[in-house]
Amino acid sequence: MKLLHVLALALLLPVAAVAQETGPDAAEAAPSVAGPFAAGDAVLADQLYVRRPVVIFADSPNDPNFIRQMELIGRGLDELAVRDVIVVTDTDPAARSEWRKKLRPRGFSLVLMDKDLRPVIRKPLPWDVREITHAIDKFPLRRQEIQQGNAAGG
Repeated sequence: MKLLHVLALALLLPVAAVAQETGPDAAEAAPSVAGPFAAGDAVLADQLYVRRPVVIFADSPNDPNFIRQMELIGRGLDELAVRDVIVVTDTDPAARSEWRKKLRPRGFSLVLMDKDLRPVIRKPLPWDVREITHAIDKFPLRRQEIQQGNAAGG
C-alpha cells in the first residue's frame, strides 16, 4: 500500500508544481520543484549548472529504504525547490541508466550532486530533507549563490 502512495505522489508532483504557478511572475517568485523523475526521463548532461541532482537508487521500488526516502522527499519539496534540486530515482539496475553508470551505486543509495555534476555526498540510508538542505547549503556553489543573493538583495 505504501508503494502505491509513493507512486501516486511521484506522478502527481509535476502536475502540482504546474498548478501552483499562476501568472507570468509566479515562475520568478517561487522556483518549481523538478521531480521526482525516473532516471530514463532526466538527462544527466542537461542538468549541468542548472540543477543540483539528488539521485535515489534502489534495486527495487519495493525497497523499504527507497519507500521511506520518497516519503521524506515528498514532505520537503519546497525546501528543495529553493536550492534548484532535481530529484531523480533509479530502481532498475538492469536498465543501466547513465546515472547508474556514472555514480555506480550498490543497493539503496542517496547521492547529492552539485550543479557541476560532481557527486558530493553519498548515503546508504534515507535522509530527511532538513539534512539534505543543510548539506546542500554547505556546497561551494550554493554558498556562492547565497553570497551573490545577499550582495544583490541587500
